Amino acid sequence: FVLLVLFLGLLVLLILFLKFFALSVIIVIYIVASFLSRKSIENAWKADIFSIYFLKAPTFALFFQTGIFFSRNICRSVILTDKEILQAIGGKEIVIEPFRPACLGTNSYDVHLGRYLGVYVDRVLDAKKHNRIELFEIPSEGFVLQPGTLYLGVTEEYTETHRAVPFLEGKSSIGRLGIDIHATAGKGDVGFSNTWTLEISVTQPVRIYAGMPVGQIIYFKIDGDIENYYNKKNNAKYNERTDKPVESMMWKNFIP
Repeated sequence: FVLLVLFLGLLVLLILFLKFFALSVIIVIYIVASFLSRKSIENAWKADIFSIYFLKAPTFALFFQTGIFFSRNICRSVILTDKEILQAIGGKEIVIEPFRPACLGTNSYDVHLGRYLGVYVDRVLDAKKHNRIELFEIPSEGFVLQPGTLYLGVTEEYTETHRAVPFLEGKSSIGRLGIDIHATAGKGDVGFSNTWTLEISVTQPVRIYAGMPVGQIIYFKIDGDIENYYNKKNNAKYNERTDKPVESMMWKNFIP
């Protein structure tokens, strides 16, 4: 009797294992197929390809939904290559001024530090108030950034992005000097058309120079149509073209 119970238990475990294994294989196949065809695997579910009972059972639905999650968020998060960036520039979907071919990387474009820096006039900032900044030019001999101070910089490059989501990240060589070029605002919206204000901070004193490479823009493809482009929004705070860093406009959110 004991042997019979053990045998039945092992049989049940074997069946469960085979179901999990079969499901895993199917999910992998459809994730790959979704990536290659750029179609959601949800269509396969709706088309009743997965009409087999055990795939719709609650225990296994979680695993299938995980497959959908990866299909949506990994397979569709496509970064533009250098060739695609050039094609987008040719089609006016991406604008970079000035554009220097040597700054085009494998899947990014290098941007440089503009000649202006800004620091807040008041040491204590108030999110409800318009915090003014004092602007100055970086001298030819460079300028030493100090820890404990937020510096607002700006990119030399003016950019427009109309069919992709631009992300600005610091170059690794900048990071190895202990320089952060943005606090939170690394993502641009579709339609953003301006220079990029940099929120610069350092871990130790470091001398910087106007024109030095500071970051790289990575472009992510979008899926679907856009209703509100950033440069056409009435309430967009940073639409006015400038070659200088722009202070926080958070205070505008408190205007009734």
